[in-house]
Amino acid sequence: MSRINSNVTSLLVQRTLGQNNTNLTRSLERLSTGYRINRGADDPAGLVASEKLRSEIKALEAAIGNAERADQIANIVEGGLQEIGGLLVEVQGLIGQNGSKTGLTTEEKEANQLQLDQILQTIDRISSTTTFNGTQLLNGSHDFQVSAVNTHVSDHDVFGSKIATGSSVAVNVVVTGSAQRAGLFINLGGTFVDTGGGDATERLTFELAGTKGTREFSFSSGTAIEAVTAAINQFKDVTGVSALTSGNFVELKTDEFGSSQFVSFDIKNAPVSLVGSIDQPMPTNETLASGTSTAFTAITAEIRDSGQDVRGVINGITAAGRGTRLSIATDALDISLTLDADDTVAGAHAQELGSFTALNVLDGGAQFNLGPQINITNQVRLGIGNVASRNLGSNALGFLDDLGSGKTFNIVSGNLEMAQKIVNEAINDVSNLRGRIGAFQSNVVQSTIRSLGIGLENTIAAESIIRDTDFASETANLTRNQILVQASTSMLSIANANPQSVLALL
Repeated sequence: MSRINSNVTSLLVQRTLGQNNTNLTRSLERLSTGYRINRGADDPAGLVASEKLRSEIKALEAAIGNAERADQIANIVEGGLQEIGGLLVEVQGLIGQNGSKTGLTTEEKEANQLQLDQILQTIDRISSTTTFNGTQLLNGSHDFQVSAVNTHVSDHDVFGSKIATGSSVAVNVVVTGSAQRAGLFINLGGTFVDTGGGDATERLTFELAGTKGTREFSFSSGTAIEAVTAAINQFKDVTGVSALTSGNFVELKTDEFGSSQFVSFDIKNAPVSLVGSIDQPMPTNETLASGTSTAFTAITAEIRDSGQDVRGVINGITAAGRGTRLSIATDALDISLTLDADDTVAGAHAQELGSFTALNVLDGGAQFNLGPQINITNQVRLGIGNVASRNLGSNALGFLDDLGSGKTFNIVSGNLEMAQKIVNEAINDVSNLRGRIGAFQSNVVQSTIRSLGIGLENTIAAESIIRDTDFASETANLTRNQILVQASTSMLSIANANPQSVLALL
């Protein structure tokens, strides 16, 4: 065919050259940008998936940043608490020095009190100046807010809770078993020690042991029951056991509640005619009613009674009981409640088995969002209480600031035994808070950082597979497209020259 008005062959080659140029341009673009998808037309479905993955990547990166910041905050809190713990140890030493009355002048005692006052001021200063990015950390601003505290609750600590915005969490308690002290009853058969033989040289000798230690007591015939009680109480700080006269009985009870408490009685010397017995209370009751009785002369081994921990349920979760304290630690609620002794023991006190609302957790806690989505699941709240001296201690014993000059338990003229107990309680408060901060760092923050890091790595890999250029494949495509463009250009030149053959016919 020899036509010159329409060069069909040239048109075909031009179309092919245009396609090859387009493919070459796409290869050059992909290699120069590093992306396989540069616009929606490159891969519509791939673009949608890639954009979603990019959003997830940014969210994961933000979550990792939040977790790392939480770790930094925890480090600052730990540093402040560590310093306070060291100062409390110093206070313990000052109390010990002032424990000796002989050989220590009043001036030395007052100098120790001056040091203690300065330590209390330093603790308060650390409490009010420990900050991160202008945010107070140890002044109680990150403690949980509670309301409607029930009269059955004598103390409470909220360490963590998930609270939806604008709502609160009711803490419901069901007491299923009462807390009890360990106890025994010394039955003298009268109002005095009676060896039965009429010999004043005969004695009742026994060893009394408690959680704190042991002590041996010896009483001659005719010793009044009140004197026996007084002698036992004189050493209650040594044994941890107190005595109370009740008719012909000396009632022995541990100072504390719980299964770790015990009272042990062992006869060391019992005349054959000795009058009296050791009576044990019912296993589920502190009272003597229907208990067992063992005559002094029949005792061949120690007689022992142990206390009982309170048992209960908090918000449907079986709680751990220790003495009069119930605790749960879940993702939704981490709380510890000390129940009033009158409400958890039987016998001389009312038996309070049943359910009640302990308190309502309103808001508070240091809040961190440790996940890619902002929701209650990924939010963690950590309660950080006020560690000023006026808050370290307990309602039952007193607080650390009571050791200051002129206060009830100052170390110059105050009760040093109580002062030492208060300091021990303060050390426990700080140590427990440090332990919880450490557990939060190790088991929550650092684990979250590792988990999010793995998730970020896998998400980036998935997004890369969809969107990034495969250079090995694309360079092969580039070479192919370059050759095709060159070939198409050459063929176009030949196609354009073909109509000139018509001249031969003319």
